[in-house]
Amino acid sequence: MLPTDHLLAFTLTAFVVIVIPGPSVLFVVSRALVLGRRGALTTVVGNSLGEYAQVMAVAFGVGAVVERSVVVFTVVKLCGATYLVYLGVQAIRHRARLTELLEGSAAPGGRLRTMREGFVVGVANPKSIVFFAAILPQFVDPAAGSLTLQLLTLGAVFLVVALVSDGIWACAAGSARDWLTRRPSRAGYLGGAGGVAMIGIGVRLAVTGRHD
Repeated sequence: MLPTDHLLAFTLTAFVVIVIPGPSVLFVVSRALVLGRRGALTTVVGNSLGEYAQVMAVAFGVGAVVERSVVVFTVVKLCGATYLVYLGVQAIRHRARLTELLEGSAAPGGRLRTMREGFVVGVANPKSIVFFAAILPQFVDPAAGSLTLQLLTLGAVFLVVALVSDGIWACAAGSARDWLTRRPSRAGYLGGAGGVAMIGIGVRLAVTGRHD
């Protein structure tokens, strides 16, 4: 069983890392501008599940490969960046449909789709898996039992903190979007802004990171 002091120390570390606005928060906010509060919250769930998939990869040894291999890191990074740019372009192309989304006439299965999109972004974030591979092992105790179980437990703590923090950002951005879109003519501008934000995040992800 994971020692309580290790668990508390990691919870504090996770809180500090997550609460500071970064690419994940920007992605959620941009999705809130495009899809509203519900779509953003669904994205948060998908994104968090994607990150937990990375935790599982780390727990079973895959994360170390990404951490040590520049090639693998770059491939994962570019895949995630490309997908973000794609989502941004789609948001700009379909910004006129925001009025329909606001009226609740989105196509069936929309929530599953946004969750899936969030999952892809979360699982394709190379910085997260490097963080997990480098940080999670620092909080385990070899004398406390299965290391894999301890890593999965720490990942679950990270997941809960991320869900709460990103959920708050999603609700705040969604509320601001609802207030701004009381005028239907503003919806298209917000959709375009959200799309541009996602493209910017994708480009930033593509050009930053390891160069060793």
